Amino acid sequence: DFERIHPLPQSSADVPDDYDTRLVVLSAEHPYAKEDRNPAQEAASTILETRGNAPRLFRNTLVFLAADKVRYQDLDDALRRHLAWQSILAEKVELNLDPHQTKQAEMQLKAADDTVAARLPETYQWLLAPDQATPQVPLEWKTIHLSGAGALAERAAKGLQKKELLEMELGGAILRMHMDAVPLWRGDNVSVWQLVEDFATYPYLPRLAGPKVLCGAVEAGIESLTWATDSFALAQGYDEAAGRYLGLAPGGRRIAVLPKSRALLVKPAVAREQLEAETPDPPPPVPPDDDGDGKTTGRHPIDPPEEKKLRRFHGSVKLESTRVGRDAGGIAEDVIAHLAGLVGADVTVTLDIAANLPDGAPEHTVRTVNESSRAWKFDSHGFEES
Repeated sequence: DFERIHPLPQSSADVPDDYDTRLVVLSAEHPYAKEDRNPAQEAASTILETRGNAPRLFRNTLVFLAADKVRYQDLDDALRRHLAWQSILAEKVELNLDPHQTKQAEMQLKAADDTVAARLPETYQWLLAPDQATPQVPLEWKTIHLSGAGALAERAAKGLQKKELLEMELGGAILRMHMDAVPLWRGDNVSVWQLVEDFATYPYLPRLAGPKVLCGAVEAGIESLTWATDSFALAQGYDEAAGRYLGLAPGGRRIAVLPKSRALLVKPAVAREQLEAETPDPPPPVPPDDDGDGKTTGRHPIDPPEEKKLRRFHGSVKLESTRVGRDAGGIAEDVIAHLAGLVGADVTVTLDIAANLPDGAPEHTVRTVNESSRAWKFDSHGFEES
């Protein structure tokens, strides 16, 4: 459940400042101890507050795994035995070991290796998670004792989720609740990208596994039929001169949202006011023709022609090979997301690749590209001589 793990950083500069929640495994030089001076918490605090010489911005994205000070002695003994038998085998010629002695040394090394593997999870058993109940109270450290089976990172993730210190998903109504309580609104709106930064920055907000969790909450809030009371509307932007939201969409519909979207979440009352003001009044009913004597002729107005519906879209674009990731992401947000958000829409995206290679492709490139194409399940692919 962690995007990344940072093992044994030598300084706070080794831990990037980013938006997704990560597990930092502290060196055994900073063990956890139940006493006034806690080396693990001191090291974790340094990493949490700084990245190198600069202040850390996104402090709600780090949790720390630390070794137990007492149990570390057992691990250290096992490591020393492992290194000793490893050294003996490396010098078996100089030590003039016979085959029987060599076999015994190999068995002892295997046993030492198994002991180290068993004592690692017994030693790294403390999880430290920074937490802040409200913006007005100081930061505190939640300590979780890990137990059970499985890899250490899996245990850490489960322990955090059990204590509600790591959220893998968030509802739209819960997101709106936090937006109102803090508040996170910037006036009558706030951008999706701004919320991504807010949740990564402030420890008094829920710790999300990553920006995609927030996007899921935004999508759920927009799709909610009770958006007018429980969530929000969505707009593509705001026209300062006209004083209106652009591309304003009420709730109750499915719209894909990307983490770096500059789209705006709009307060429901403000959105409804604009939508009602811009909705044209229905035309008055046309009465039957009257001859003037109070009797109708029975003639009725001609029905207007049926509006044509555009039922298909197609498009193609050339992308620069050095910026495919950036441009494809922009197209996904600006074009594909709007089409996929329509009810019943069936959107198909096909990527065509054509490469002219004047000097030919070396063997390792041919092998790598073909293997990758098969792994991505290309419908067709291959190299040609001309």
